[in-house]
Amino acid sequence: MTQTDPIAAEDLARHAQKMARKKAARDRMMQTRTGEKGLIIVHTGPGKGKSSSGFGMIMRCVAHGMPCAVVQFIKGAWDTGERRLLTTHFADLCQFHAMGEGFTWETQDKARDIAAAEAGWARAQALIRDPAIRMVLLDEINIAFRYGYLDVAQVLAFLEAEKPPMTHVVLTGRGAPEALVEAADLVTEMTQVKHPFRAGIKAQAGVEF
Repeated sequence: MTQTDPIAAEDLARHAQKMARKKAARDRMMQTRTGEKGLIIVHTGPGKGKSSSGFGMIMRCVAHGMPCAVVQFIKGAWDTGERRLLTTHFADLCQFHAMGEGFTWETQDKARDIAAAEAGWARAQALIRDPAIRMVLLDEINIAFRYGYLDVAQVLAFLEAEKPPMTHVVLTGRGAPEALVEAADLVTEMTQVKHPFRAGIKAQAGVEF
C-alpha cells in the first residue's frame, strides 16, 4: 500500500457522500415536478445551434412516435439534411413545409418576403390547431419578426387562444422579440465564441445544413 492510498479512499468516500446528498435533494425536487403542459420554446441568440436544437427535438418526437411538423421561414429554399431525412424517411410522422425563399438580401423583394412569411404562418396555424400534432417547429420565425414580416403580438395572441394544451411550439432565430421571450416557457440564448466563417470557411453539409 502506498502513502497516497488512504487519501484516495477518503476522497472516494467524500465523493460518494456528496453524490448521495445530491441524489436525495434531486429526488425530493423531482417529486414536486409532476405537471405536464404544451410548452412555448424559444431558441435565439447570435450563436450557432438554434435550428439544430429545434430539429433535435423534432427527432425526439419522431423517435417517440409523436406526430410533429416543421414550418421553415426565410431559409426554406435550402436543400438541408434535416429536410431530406424527415421527408424521405419520416413523412408519416413529421409534416415538413418549406415556406421561405431565402434570406432577405437574396430575394431583395420585401413584398414577396412578407407574402411568404404570411403563407408560412397560415400553414403553421392550421398545424398548431390540430391536437394530434404534438410539436410544431417554426424555424427562423424570429427573423420574420425582426424584419416586420409578421406581427409578434398577433402570433402570441393566437398561441394563447388556440394552441391545444399539450402542443409544444418551438420558435427559432436570432433576435427573438422581448414579448416572445416573456411569454415563452423555455428560452435558450445561443452565444457565439468562435465561428469558422470568420476564418474564411464556408457553410458545410452536415454542420450548417
